[in-house]
Amino acid sequence: MVETKSQGTPTLFSPYKMGKFNLSHRVVLAPMTRCRALNGIPRPALAEYYTQRSTPGGFLITEGTLVSNTAAGFPHVPGIYNEEQVEAWKKIVDAVHAKGSIIFCQLWHVGRASHSVYQPGGGAPISSTSKPISNRWRILMPDGSYGIYPKPRVLEISEIQEVIEHYRKAALNAIRAGFDGIEIHGAHGYLIDQFLKDGINDRTDEYGGSLGNRCKFLMQIVQAVAAAIGADRVAVRISPAIDHLDAIDSNPLNLGLAVVERLNNLQLQMGSKLSYLHVTQPRYHAYGQTESGRHGSEEEEAYLMRTLKRTYQGTFMCSGGFTRELGIQAVAEGDADLVSYGRLFISNPDLVLRLKVNVPLNRYNRKTFYTQDPVVGYTDYPFLSKDKGTQGQSRL
Repeated sequence: MVETKSQGTPTLFSPYKMGKFNLSHRVVLAPMTRCRALNGIPRPALAEYYTQRSTPGGFLITEGTLVSNTAAGFPHVPGIYNEEQVEAWKKIVDAVHAKGSIIFCQLWHVGRASHSVYQPGGGAPISSTSKPISNRWRILMPDGSYGIYPKPRVLEISEIQEVIEHYRKAALNAIRAGFDGIEIHGAHGYLIDQFLKDGINDRTDEYGGSLGNRCKFLMQIVQAVAAAIGADRVAVRISPAIDHLDAIDSNPLNLGLAVVERLNNLQLQMGSKLSYLHVTQPRYHAYGQTESGRHGSEEEEAYLMRTLKRTYQGTFMCSGGFTRELGIQAVAEGDADLVSYGRLFISNPDLVLRLKVNVPLNRYNRKTFYTQDPVVGYTDYPFLSKDKGTQGQSRL
C-alpha cells in the first residue's frame, strides 16, 4: 500500500489508505482481552471504553471475540455467535462510528488454552493436539484464581469444517453488527496457532506434519470468511516467533513466510487484497512482561519482521512492546505501515494525541487488566484535557 502523501517520509501520524479505508494516522488500538463483557454480552462500559479511544479516521481492533460457545479461555469475554451478542455489539459499533473511527472485530477461539469450566457441559477443550499446555502457564478462572490447563481433545477431521463454519458465521454476524471488518486471531498460542506451530501440532493427518498441512486450517478459515464478507474486510494476525502458551516453532521465519506466501496467492486468486496482516514482534515475551519496548537483536527481530514485511503484498501491521520512538522508527524505516499499541492504550485513552505532542503517559495498573469492574482500570484513566479528551481529540 502506498503512503497517501506523495512526498516525504511517512510518519506514525501521517494518513494511510488501508484498502477501502482512509486512516488519518497509523496508531492502532491493539486487540486486548479486558474481561468486562459480563456473561459474554458487551455492556455499555465497552461502548465508553472504545469511544474514549476513538479518533476521527482512527482504527480500532476489538478484544478477542468468541466465535462459538467452546471458544472461551477467560471469564467474561464477549462473543459474536448469538443474536443477543450481535445486538449488543451494534450499540458499541455505532458509538465508535459516531466518533469517526473504523473498527474491526477480532475473531477468537482459544483452543486448548481453556478449561472445562468454560466448556459446554464441562467437556475438554478442543485443539490440534491432545498435549496440554505446560505447568509453566496458568489459566485465569471465573473466581479470579489461577488453575492448571487440562488435557485437550483432538479435533477430528470431520469436526474441523464445523469450526471453520463458526468463524464464517461469526464474520457475517460482525458485519451485521456494523463492524467495518474482522481480524482472524491466528497468534499467541490459541487454536489456529496450535495448528500452525510444529511444537504443538503433532497430527499425522492432512492438518499436520508439513508446513502446507499446518497452514491448511488457517487458510481454510481465511477463504471461508473472505468468501462470506469480502477479502477487503478480512485481516489475519500471526506470531510465528512468539512462545506464548508453549507456542513454539522450530523455524519461525519459514512458518511466517509460508503463511505470507499463501495469503499472497489467495489475494491473487480472489482479485482483492486482505485489509492487512498483523504480526507480533519477537520482543513480546512470555506473560507480556516487556515494559519498555526494548530493542531486541537484529537477528531476532529486524530480519524476521523486515523479511515478512517485504514479502507480504499488502498492508503490514506490527505490534509488541512499541514505544513512541519505536513506532515512529518502524514507520519511517518502512518496517510497518501501521503500529498497534496495547498496554499503553489501556492507560492512555488519548494515546494518539499524547504520542503526537510527545507528552508523558499515564502508567497502567496490571492488577486491573482482567477484573470485571466496568470503571476502575477500564474507563477511569485520565485524559490530557479535563473534558475527557474532546478538546484534545479535535486537535488531531
